[in-house]
Amino acid sequence: MISKNKIKYIHSLEQKKQRKEEKAFVAEGHKSVGDLLKVGRVPKFIVATQEWQSPVKLKDSVEYIEVTEDELRKASLLLHPQQVLAVFPIENTQTLPDSALLKSELCLALDGVQDPGNLGTIIRTADWFGIKHIICSHSTADLYNPKVVQATMGSIARVNIYYTDLPMFFEGLDKDIPVYGTLLDGNDIYSTELSNNGVIVMGNEGNGISKEVRECLTHKLLIPSFPANRDTAESLNVSIATAIICSEFRRRS
Repeated sequence: MISKNKIKYIHSLEQKKQRKEEKAFVAEGHKSVGDLLKVGRVPKFIVATQEWQSPVKLKDSVEYIEVTEDELRKASLLLHPQQVLAVFPIENTQTLPDSALLKSELCLALDGVQDPGNLGTIIRTADWFGIKHIICSHSTADLYNPKVVQATMGSIARVNIYYTDLPMFFEGLDKDIPVYGTLLDGNDIYSTELSNNGVIVMGNEGNGISKEVRECLTHKLLIPSFPANRDTAESLNVSIATAIICSEFRRRS
């Protein structure tokens, strides 16, 4: 059985202010919770129905609350709960990727991606394509928003996310690090030489890449519409565009 205070606490973590104060976030479903447990993240507590089976042996110190499906529905932030939810502590941000790393790896940078669903899907996409680091502007959606966590489908456990001032970050990189960005006046990605390292910048859903970040780009890319010279949608959804670009970079490598 779960207490009313516990349910109230879980629901309070929908708010960024409370997540920041409590240094905690909610993950739901066997995939998200299971993947976080598999990489060694230790939850503050777990709320689960009898049917849920942990993929790892839980530490004795972890509070485990077995509930009925009805009780889980009351505690859950989802319309359709999936056997388990857990509250995890928010870990301290790691050191930002540096020039040495970016000379051998491909990373993403997100400039003002504000929709939680888009951010979560981009993290999942990065995980699929073996991209381990995403550097976000401060105006990008909060990683620990429940909608972001859910949309990652467990990839939050494997991709490192950082928040920083993007122009300052780029200024600190060696000049030979390629910085790619998607712009309407960019060069056709399918006929442009691409590297297997550096940073790919994706911009805000409505305004694209900001002027300040645009000035840091070394390569401007365009995903062309087909066929050319016809009326079409103004732009692609940013998470779809990210998937296309990551696929093309990986195909070349």
